[in-house]
Amino acid sequence: MIKEIKNSFYYSILALFPMMACTDLNTTPRQSLTPEVAFNDVAGYQSVANSMYSRANSFSYYGQTMMIAPEILADNLRLVANTGRYQGEETNGDRDHIAIWNGVVYGGINDANLIIETIDDESVAGEEDQKSFIKGDAYFMRALFYFDLCRVYGYEPGREVDGFNLGPILRLTPTLVASDANFRTRSTVEEVYAQIESDLLAAIPLVGAVSIGSEGVYYANTGAALTLLARLYLYWGRMEDAEGAATSAMNLLGLRTNGDGLSEPGQYVQGFSRAPHPESLFELELRQVDWSSVDGVNNSLNSLVSDNEPAAQFIIGASNELMAAYEEEDVRRDCWRETTREGIEGPVYASRKWTGYKGDFLENLPVIRAAELYLIRAEARYQNNPRGAREDVNALRSKRGLGPVDNLLSGEALLNRILQERRVEFALEGHRFFDLKRNGRDISKHGDFLEVPYTDYRVLANIPLEQIQLNEDLEQNPGY
Repeated sequence: MIKEIKNSFYYSILALFPMMACTDLNTTPRQSLTPEVAFNDVAGYQSVANSMYSRANSFSYYGQTMMIAPEILADNLRLVANTGRYQGEETNGDRDHIAIWNGVVYGGINDANLIIETIDDESVAGEEDQKSFIKGDAYFMRALFYFDLCRVYGYEPGREVDGFNLGPILRLTPTLVASDANFRTRSTVEEVYAQIESDLLAAIPLVGAVSIGSEGVYYANTGAALTLLARLYLYWGRMEDAEGAATSAMNLLGLRTNGDGLSEPGQYVQGFSRAPHPESLFELELRQVDWSSVDGVNNSLNSLVSDNEPAAQFIIGASNELMAAYEEEDVRRDCWRETTREGIEGPVYASRKWTGYKGDFLENLPVIRAAELYLIRAEARYQNNPRGAREDVNALRSKRGLGPVDNLLSGEALLNRILQERRVEFALEGHRFFDLKRNGRDISKHGDFLEVPYTDYRVLANIPLEQIQLNEDLEQNPGY
């Protein structure tokens, strides 16, 4: 099997390249890897895993898009300079959305597929525990890739509009030769969710546990996998399972109802200038070699949302609605710095969350933080265990300089409080749009100047037209 892969590797790149620029059909690994390096031993497979992570770091994925677009599509951000970037997303324009149906995400899936499919071959040299870890890493990353595709291009189960239930195309084997590149229909979101659940359950015993905020969070680990599983169940509406997975992760990581394990209030802001972040469960590590000479100023989160001197673009700031959502003593408000911008009346707010602390606008990207576990479990509990939900919210608030919520808070008011905590906790971390969407909420922004009802077709992203034209079996999302 490995020999066949080696022989076909270069042919597959040449034969499939014209059709693969932005499709779910991708060859792997990246062209800089030779077949001999990629498939003979564990070190080669680690190179494929590195390719998988490199794709996740891309500016068209977590390096920029998945952090900014979900915030400005919702009500957390606004443009403070007109450069042509994110203008459509701010006004929720037709086809201006989160564009990740591309070679980056599906390429990462294909990297993961190759590892899962072939690393156990007896001809692959290396220790079995190393093979197991890399395989678990691939299961985790494949789950993350597919989860993001589902929440961008499909409705959550039980929240479908007019019964539309399709998600991404599901591929579980690597595309290596032309004969593998068959066109497929989209799977349902529930089918993909079931696969994500299976992948995470497969990853958990393979990747091992690490401490919060340790360098082990640069790779898949048990705490991160359990947290992503809890997040999946929350989106799925499986609240009991979400609570169970979150509790398992919290017990594993030593998170307690008094907030133990989270940063102290006075350390919250500076935590975003540390590598790894002290609350990180899973963090994408960016290094200088990952960037070209102009990437920092042109595409980094720091340049787009902060006002570093002298070269930051600073085109996106906090919305007035977001700033009004912070309580006076909330240390999370200090993640924004009041400043001015020519042509904008009143103050504008630049981010202190993405600080470029590594130099040249460079920083790591905490994708999953421990704080999320408290809020996942609170949301999973709010209907059947409001007291437990309030305890989780209060544990988090105690580490953000705030007192407890009203001890009679329950029902819809409690859910609104939890979503408010999520809004201010994860501002500029790519959660807000999805929190509104998965709860069937309308988007209201800029002082009610713009309303996007949940039933509006623009809530789902469009699949690129060239993909629809290329694959006659590929169904476009409604309204496009």
